[in-house]
Amino acid sequence: MRYTVLWARPAEQELAAIWMRATDRARITSAANGVDIVLSEDAHEQGESREGTLRVVFAPPLGVEFDVVEEDRIVYVLAVWSFN
Repeated sequence: MRYTVLWARPAEQELAAIWMRATDRARITSAANGVDIVLSEDAHEQGESREGTLRVVFAPPLGVEFDVVEEDRIVYVLAVWSFN
């Protein structure tokens, strides 16, 4: 099943900050695009579960926290961070 992936404003802002600091911006762009692709397909089965309905998925060098609203077929990316 397909899901619509929406990035919360704070997650978008942090992604932009990560991209601005990156020495390899293409890698950040590719990882963010990969997150969108992965979460658009069967999002409720992606990544690892966390507290409540939250989940995390990793697309190196990014990690994202997200929530799935199954009845609306929407994924909300709530937070993003970089790791090495």
